[in-house]
Amino acid sequence: MDLYQEFGLRRVINAYDKATTLGGARVPAAIADVVAAGLPEPFELAGLQDAAGRAIAEATGAEWGCVTNCAAAALSLGVAASMTGLDMGRVGQLPDTSEIPHRVIIQKGHCISFGAPVVQMLRLTGADVVEVGHANGCRAWQIEHALTQGQVAAIVAVESYHTVDYNGVKLPELVEIAGSAGVPLVVDAATQELRLRDLVALGPSLVSCSAQKYFSSTTAGIVAGRKDLVQAVDLQHSGIGRGMKPSKEGILGVLAALRLADSGDVAAWSRREAAKIEMIVRRLGVLPGVGTSVSPDPNGCPFVRARIEIDPAITGHSADSLRRALVSGEPAIYVRVYNSAEDVIYINATEMTEEEAGVVCERIEAAVGQG
Repeated sequence: MDLYQEFGLRRVINAYDKATTLGGARVPAAIADVVAAGLPEPFELAGLQDAAGRAIAEATGAEWGCVTNCAAAALSLGVAASMTGLDMGRVGQLPDTSEIPHRVIIQKGHCISFGAPVVQMLRLTGADVVEVGHANGCRAWQIEHALTQGQVAAIVAVESYHTVDYNGVKLPELVEIAGSAGVPLVVDAATQELRLRDLVALGPSLVSCSAQKYFSSTTAGIVAGRKDLVQAVDLQHSGIGRGMKPSKEGILGVLAALRLADSGDVAAWSRREAAKIEMIVRRLGVLPGVGTSVSPDPNGCPFVRARIEIDPAITGHSADSLRRALVSGEPAIYVRVYNSAEDVIYINATEMTEEEAGVVCERIEAAVGQG
């Protein structure tokens, strides 16, 4: 079935990233088949969650795991769990935080938006968000001072290239600070599935990530960490997290994705991705006014991207005008522009076939030639 034609949708080539706005990742048949087999069947959701808990623990080295509706839900529910623990009275009380530790500390440079503000996700729980430091940095003593003010439920850290990393307090030091204060450290690592085991090993209380990005699952969030806190996350699905509860297809997708990831060869996958990028860099690098290079993933995940520098005087395009030209064509091609003032676009090949990568090159060649 051609869903584009069936529902009157534009065809898309995703040279941007495994982005929610573009439907997340392409779900491989090995995962889709498991989910399809489960769709007509009834399940005890608690039993599915238990199976997921064991699978996440085994895959990440954490004490336990659970599935939420998405990574944003996992962040909110992780903070809520830090406020309530396993006390169902407190679970039922939120977002009223009277007599409950409710202050949540976060570095100002981590108060980013991923499509919605991180701070808003924290405030959904009733938390009083305490931003510490400055936009261009934070010191350990600023976090430690905020801890002395009392009623602290958690420290939150965001693992993302969108954060202001300059002069910030790094995750290993945050683990030490939170541990010394006896306060949970909740880490939002939304697109960092490929680093999940390494992040868990650093020792934060909870780490959450997407499942539908680099695990290529159906839409879901994954929480891994300390068993009692993970169980408290799941309890929130009977409270403020009811609207964030995972579906059976979300949990089944995670179970299948973890099995597939465990059997996969990451090094071979990285080589295949690098080959696509090298083709793009080589092909576009000969165009007048275009400079190309291979750029590593800014978070240290095992894949690379193509960095394309555009000279407007020669190509007739800025990075932003080229981006718009690609999106307005057929099929729509999405590339990433971080800062249009730099006239640089980035191409991520993880969601493209080799054929689609060739189409992207053809369209850029045509656009630059017309310019």
